[in-house]
Amino acid sequence: MIAGWDPAAAGVLRLPSGRLVRGRALARPVPAGPEPGFGLYLLGHEPPAVTWEARWLRWPDFGLPADPAAAEAALREAWERAAAERVEIACAGGHGRTGTALACLAVLDGVPGREAVRYVRAHYAARAVETPWQRRFVARFPPGQVELPDVRLVIARCSVDYVGRLTAHLPSAPRLLIVKADGSVLVHSDGGSYKPLNWMSPPCRLIEEPGQWTVTNKAGETLAITITEVISDTSVDLGVDPGLKKDGVEAHLQELLAAQLEVLGDGWRLVRREYPTPIGPVDLMCRDETGQSVAVEIKRRGEIDGVERLTRYLDLLNRDPLLAPVQGVFAAQEIKPQARVLAVDRGIRCVTLNYDRMRGMEPEDTLF
Repeated sequence: MIAGWDPAAAGVLRLPSGRLVRGRALARPVPAGPEPGFGLYLLGHEPPAVTWEARWLRWPDFGLPADPAAAEAALREAWERAAAERVEIACAGGHGRTGTALACLAVLDGVPGREAVRYVRAHYAARAVETPWQRRFVARFPPGQVELPDVRLVIARCSVDYVGRLTAHLPSAPRLLIVKADGSVLVHSDGGSYKPLNWMSPPCRLIEEPGQWTVTNKAGETLAITITEVISDTSVDLGVDPGLKKDGVEAHLQELLAAQLEVLGDGWRLVRREYPTPIGPVDLMCRDETGQSVAVEIKRRGEIDGVERLTRYLDLLNRDPLLAPVQGVFAAQEIKPQARVLAVDRGIRCVTLNYDRMRGMEPEDTLF
C-alpha cells in the first residue's frame, strides 16, 4: 500500500467511501507532487509513455468508449485500486471523458446513476461530462444495468424471493412492481397498507432478463422476481420534484434549534444548516462538545419515516473519513413510541423540542 492523494490537491475527487481519485488534462503538465501508482488514460490514440503503471482505454474525444466491456473492466480496476493506491484518470482536456469516467466510479461507489453526474460536477469540475450521450452512458453504467430515467410501473404475475439477513418468499400472484428513478424497486399488492410487501432501497443494481429480475444492493442482499405474465408495463417521467416544503412550524424549529444548540448539549457548535449529501440535505450538521460530528433531523411530529431518512444520511456520511464517526439526533415536538424504539435500536438519540419555550413564550396559565 502507498499513501493516497492529498484531498486538497487540484483535481482530486473524494468518493463517498473515502477513496481519492485524481482527474487531470493530459494537455497540461503533470502536477508537482507524488506520482500516481496507476493511471487510466482515455484517448482515441495511444498515450505517451509514463514511468508508472498505466492502462489505455480507447475513447474518442466527445465520444464514448470503443469497447464498453473493456471500459467497465478498466473502471472497476481503477475504483478497486483507489482504495489503496494513488489512481489517476485523464483525457486531453480533463472534463468530458475524465468526468464521465469519474461519474462511473461514483456509481460503483454507491452514488445513484442519476445523481452521479451532479456529484462529479459538484466535487470535481463544473464542466465534467460534456455531452448527452456521456450522461446516458453514466445512467446506464455498468453495461447490462437497466437505465432508470423514468418511474416504471409493471403489473405482473410474479413470485418474489429475498435473500439477505434472512430469507422470505412471496408465492406467485398479480402484483405491482415499481422501479423508481432513484434506483429503488418496490413490490406492492392491492391489499394491506401503503407499505410494499418487499423492496430494495438504493443504491442497488437491477438486472433484467426474460422472466427474471435480479436486484442486488451494496450489502449483497438479493431480491429475485420471477415473472410469468406481464399484464401492463408503463414508464412515466415525473420531472424534477420540488421537494418537501417544510410547514411553518418545522422550518422555524430548524432555525430556532440552529440558534439554540444548547438544547442538544453544552459546547455544541453549528457546522451548517441544510448540509448537502447526494440523497438530500441534512437539517443540521453539528459538532458536539468533544468535536464529534452529529447529524440532526428535525420534525414537528417524529415518526418512523423520519428515523429511516436519518439512518440513510448517517450511512452515507459515515463513509466520509473527514466526518466519521457521525452520530444522529432525531429532534421533534412529538416522537411516536415506535419511532423512538427504532431510533434507540439504531443508536440514534431522541430529543423532544418545546416549541413555545424555544420561541421565548411562557404558557398563559402561569402566575409567574
